[in-house]
Amino acid sequence: MQNSLISYLISAAERFPEKTAFCSEDESLTFSRLDVISRQVGTFLHGEGVYRRPVVVFVKKSPAEIAAFFGVIRGGCFYVPIDEEMPAARIGLILENVRSPLVICDGQTVSKARELDLRGGRAVTLGEITENGGTDDAALDKIYRSAIDTDPVYVVFTSGSTGVPKGVCACHRSVIDYIEQLSETLGFSSDTVFGNQSPLYFDACLKELIPTLRFGATTYLIPKRLFSTPVDLVKYLNENRINTICWVVSALTMISAFDTFSVVRPEYLRTVAFGSEVFPVKQFNKWRRALPEASFTNLYGPTETTGMCCFYRVEREFSEDESIPIGKPFPNREIILMRPDGTVAHEGEEGEICIRGTALTLGYYNDPERTDAAFVQNPLNTSYPEKIYKTGDVAKYGADGNLIFVSRKDHQIKHMGHRIELGEIEITAAAFPGVGLCACVYSAAKRRITLFFTGDADAAELGEWLRSRLPRYMIPGKTVKLDEMPLTPNGKIDRVGLSGTE
Repeated sequence: MQNSLISYLISAAERFPEKTAFCSEDESLTFSRLDVISRQVGTFLHGEGVYRRPVVVFVKKSPAEIAAFFGVIRGGCFYVPIDEEMPAARIGLILENVRSPLVICDGQTVSKARELDLRGGRAVTLGEITENGGTDDAALDKIYRSAIDTDPVYVVFTSGSTGVPKGVCACHRSVIDYIEQLSETLGFSSDTVFGNQSPLYFDACLKELIPTLRFGATTYLIPKRLFSTPVDLVKYLNENRINTICWVVSALTMISAFDTFSVVRPEYLRTVAFGSEVFPVKQFNKWRRALPEASFTNLYGPTETTGMCCFYRVEREFSEDESIPIGKPFPNREIILMRPDGTVAHEGEEGEICIRGTALTLGYYNDPERTDAAFVQNPLNTSYPEKIYKTGDVAKYGADGNLIFVSRKDHQIKHMGHRIELGEIEITAAAFPGVGLCACVYSAAKRRITLFFTGDADAAELGEWLRSRLPRYMIPGKTVKLDEMPLTPNGKIDRVGLSGTE
């Protein structure tokens, strides 16, 4: 195994120097140019005496931002991405946590960065770094050869239940292991053309960024605005001959729910991977009928385990009252389903997904208390230190040995004396004709389940449908039709926001 992700970049630049690596609407970078910029950034960090430190990257989503990421790694540091989409208060909390000596910006973000409290750091633009143009290859080679695979690569921040974001810190070892397993499962190669959907400040983008270097593939950064106009989005996929997408479910559902395939179909897509949420089978079936030759893979995994750790290749028909399994773990990982009493769940029993293996990240940056609460000693092993990550996700094994996601622990409620999985209500509602996206929230104060949905369905008819299929205690007390489902920046349904409107 390689000790550093930079080995991928060095190899790609040697094998495919003039091939496009990353492309956006107004910028593209070849592998050779990506290599040069990364060396310039790495040299700059070395000259500043910044080594094995977090370096904030505050650059708009672009190939240049990706170059900055790898430049930070090349300098022996680890990157912390922030974005203009983030509220200033959240950026402030991130800066307070990492206390980076440098914030790498672009021409648009540098003025905003200098208005922030950089906690002793300073802002510098990527243009300033590259205009100077110098590279110290001897210093960079020494840094590269000194790297070990437990050195950090990045810190990305996820939401915290206390309102304070958690900085998940991943190392080279876990990222390399993840990408090697994912690439073999999905069949990436130098012919792969990715269509990136996720923001670059989430770990979800690893599925495109790192394999692009690993294989000399190409990634298109799809303009965010296209995800509001599904016909134009599919046309963009066709115009750029994109053959592989790894998207959140809501992005895929947005296309199928608006009958896009009756107007235009993706002509080149051969690999479709999805995750982050349960894919309503009604919408999934539309995709499968539209692309009968494509492979479809359900992926599951939290940020704390370096992206996805389970997969399920969908190779059969599913009825609309079924759930697509999350499958089995990638090699070099183990899933332990843990019951509340600390024993292992058996077939058909529900348990919390706990994960062990190389996939585990280093924990939460500068946050030992929350790290110790989530990354715990394996209760099945009392002989030597071994951490597992408690996901907070509930699942069970099906008869075929595949894991089936049930819900988040915090999506389980006690209502009218019954324990209820809100996900079960959502799956039933999603099967109703005319429903696009749907989500349930529960108000303990009002003792009421509220169902939100989008689409052409009639709320009253949807209520009758649910009453004919669910027990009385699971029937939503309120059903709300929305013009548009609120989403978080990474494309998941914003349940917190929905709870605020309930």
